[in-house]
Amino acid sequence: MTKRNVFSIASLIILFFAFVFVLFSCGNNGAKIDSPTYLTVCEGLEKPIGLHDNKPTFSWKLPVNENIKSQSAYRIVVASDTALLPNKADLWDSGEVDSEQSVWVKYKGKFLESRQKAYWQVMFRDQSGKESAWSKLSNFELGLLSNNDWKAKWIALEPEARPDRSEKGLIIHRPEYLRKNFTLKSTVREARLYISAKGLFEAQINGKKVGNDVLVPGFTPYKKRIETLSYDVSKYINNKTNTIGIILGEGWYSGRLAWAKDLWPPKPRPKAICQLEITYDNGEKEIIISDDNWRGTRNGPIRFSGIYDGEVYDANLEIADWSTPNFNDTNWENVKSSNLDSSIQLVPKSHLAVTNKEELPTLAITNVGSGRFIFDLGQNMVGVPLIKMPVIKDQTVTIRFAEMLNQDGTLYTDNYRNAKSIDYYTPKANAETSYLPKFTFHGFRYVELSGFDASKQPDKSWVTGIVQYSDFEATGTFSSSHDKLNKLQKNISWGLKGNLVDIPTDCPQRDERLGWTGDAQVITPTSIFNNRMHAFWASWLKSMREEQGKSGNIPVVIPNVLFDHRKGDISSRFYTSSGWSDAATIVPWEVYFRTGDTKILRDNYEMMKGLLDFYKSMSSNHIVEMFTFGDWLQPHRENNGSSSDTKPELINTAYYARSIDITMKTAEVLGNKKDANNLKVLRDSVRVAFETEFIDDEGKLTTEYETQTGYLMALGFDLVTEETAQKILPHLIRKIKDADNHLRTGFLGTPLLATVLSKYNRADLMYTLLFKETYPSWFFSINQGATTMWERWNSYSHKDGFGDAGMNSFNHYAYGAIGQFMYECIAGINPLEPGYKKILIAPMPGEMLEHAKAEYNSLYGKISSAWKKIDNGLELDVTIPPNTSGKIVIPIREGQSVTLDNKEIANNTDVKVIEKNDTNIVLAVMPGSYEFIAN
Repeated sequence: MTKRNVFSIASLIILFFAFVFVLFSCGNNGAKIDSPTYLTVCEGLEKPIGLHDNKPTFSWKLPVNENIKSQSAYRIVVASDTALLPNKADLWDSGEVDSEQSVWVKYKGKFLESRQKAYWQVMFRDQSGKESAWSKLSNFELGLLSNNDWKAKWIALEPEARPDRSEKGLIIHRPEYLRKNFTLKSTVREARLYISAKGLFEAQINGKKVGNDVLVPGFTPYKKRIETLSYDVSKYINNKTNTIGIILGEGWYSGRLAWAKDLWPPKPRPKAICQLEITYDNGEKEIIISDDNWRGTRNGPIRFSGIYDGEVYDANLEIADWSTPNFNDTNWENVKSSNLDSSIQLVPKSHLAVTNKEELPTLAITNVGSGRFIFDLGQNMVGVPLIKMPVIKDQTVTIRFAEMLNQDGTLYTDNYRNAKSIDYYTPKANAETSYLPKFTFHGFRYVELSGFDASKQPDKSWVTGIVQYSDFEATGTFSSSHDKLNKLQKNISWGLKGNLVDIPTDCPQRDERLGWTGDAQVITPTSIFNNRMHAFWASWLKSMREEQGKSGNIPVVIPNVLFDHRKGDISSRFYTSSGWSDAATIVPWEVYFRTGDTKILRDNYEMMKGLLDFYKSMSSNHIVEMFTFGDWLQPHRENNGSSSDTKPELINTAYYARSIDITMKTAEVLGNKKDANNLKVLRDSVRVAFETEFIDDEGKLTTEYETQTGYLMALGFDLVTEETAQKILPHLIRKIKDADNHLRTGFLGTPLLATVLSKYNRADLMYTLLFKETYPSWFFSINQGATTMWERWNSYSHKDGFGDAGMNSFNHYAYGAIGQFMYECIAGINPLEPGYKKILIAPMPGEMLEHAKAEYNSLYGKISSAWKKIDNGLELDVTIPPNTSGKIVIPIREGQSVTLDNKEIANNTDVKVIEKNDTNIVLAVMPGSYEFIAN
């Protein structure tokens, strides 16, 4: 090789590395930071089809990166086609907006109509002005927003001449099978199915079930609003000739609800409506609608299906291929169609529907004689069983359910009251069969089978529990060093799953399952920590607004099925109760405070004011006299003629003041200064009246019965002056100590225990109450084998057996409100500003624990707080997500110092010492992960 060649190679090598260096340097200087993630619209919905709101809001998370602390600007682009992004957005380009806001950014682009598809991206600048890459594409698609968008009609079969009736005399609406063939003109680009029912439906196309939802469309005030579902069914349509089929059941709409057959007029028949909209490759559109051209039959395998009573299924009547083009429907009947009623709005479902969420295997099998075997799933759950077992032709299998067992090992079903909750399956052949109920759900841990092939030995694989609840994602976790506290958290979680079945219910198993407002308002904070519940609560509140009476009253169940329509008296005292109807103010405020979304306040503000008008109409000199359920199911009552010992007028007036206070704060947030000022005057007047009427000069209750709840409301709702509060506190503590440090509270008082005791620096006493093992306490039910929250503190005991079967649910989430203390006090994660924009980490370690940890997946990212005791000190690990800030309060003892990452804390850009005293050190921190040690 010549010197010249060697020189040339060396030169090339030098030039190459120089080029790489320059490229690397330029790349570093001009490189974009990571892009935003987790793009959602409206109440946390990801890529929805059938969106309900044509003025959506946008939210995103900043990437987790130690160099990215906050957002200084953002830009959103929205287009009707992906090819137009990011530089040619035709629907909206926000331009670069100088703002930290990364949640609830309002759409300000072109008007969006029904069916509109929109694609969007977002980028941001960090605190230093560095620009991020564009996010991945996200999208949403609007549903049919108005009745005018529907060309379809309601359809159903003609009424039966002599319909069957239940034991209670109610007409049985036998499930209908409806179908229609259609022929495609060309190759399909896409297809959308818009569908709903007065009742429940399952849609099929060419023999396949559409979507994963069950129990749809859901439970709303049907005389005002029925929700619709939207599905992308492009993949289902693959032949020239196709078939769409609908199975129609009675559900909440036409089935029985509540307790008495004569409480309402006979319910109307179920009906279905659907609109299949097809777009061909050439751009041509075609709409297949429900109309008189459909055919149907009631002679299918589901002979009966009711929410309370279960399902009757006869496999001999199965109709092979009934929703495929090959089926001959000559012997079926023509349906009858009817036009839409303009007074009933069809609107897209605004929260995710109920789905099959989990599966629970059988853990044990017990033979209880007479050919009956009980399958134990080990967990009280809500949903249906998947039955796979050997059967004998025409020998009906009976499937019974229970939450608990009697002492002899048989099913305890007295607490189901008159809900039969039994499924029947009749086989068509001697074979292994598979059966899953369709239009019912049960609350159960135990499944009893009888009537199967007795020559076979029962196997655990025969029964699997299919857990069903609304399709929200889990957001929060809690764990500790104490097994029973961990079990309590698990029971809270299962109680929420079991009672969040399209609406918030009081129980999932008996002849009730209604949206009781009092239960809902006390569980709201705990529910939001555990699950992404924003859309769920917003949807239910819409039903509440629709059910509000003319006088401003709020019914005690939403949707309202307790109202006697024949009397026409929706303002009846019974249908409004303090502590229950106040869900109209409490739930919107709690959702707002934990999400930061002001829309939920705007939507419900007029409803809040209406409730105050009702309270005012029921008051004299600001003391309210009206019906109340009181401190429901208070243990150890002195007044056996009431649900609680706390005076009704005290509870009424306390909640009146609280709802005024919340409405006042709502007015302040919404900028309604005049309203806020007027409400402040009213609130202060009611507080004065409360203190004058119910508290004496020594801070003692003046009521006949002195109760923990009476004191808790005075302190927890800030109804007295601070001077009076200091006088009240010793009386509260005395009442607790008189009860051997046990609670004496029911549904309304129990959530206030932790609030008040923590507020007045008595978390130690709250720990004592929480860790009690004897009745009444949270651990008492765990000691009796509870796997969910119970309605009563003593629903069952090994010593005394079952409580009053008339009101004895073993899946009732109200007392799960203690979760708020576990997350916000024990672990110490609190929102200091709405939506956790500013976060307080202030753990309260107790003597009973060695460590505790909670995590919450907020709108900004993961928040975590984990502490453990070490030697004579405490270790605290904290995570604060990007685009937020934190305030950390670390408990210390005299002589202790605090280090960060094994170094003394020195003020820097990320951590600043705000205060230090003998009991704690207070820090202001920027986003990041920190390890503090106090020793």
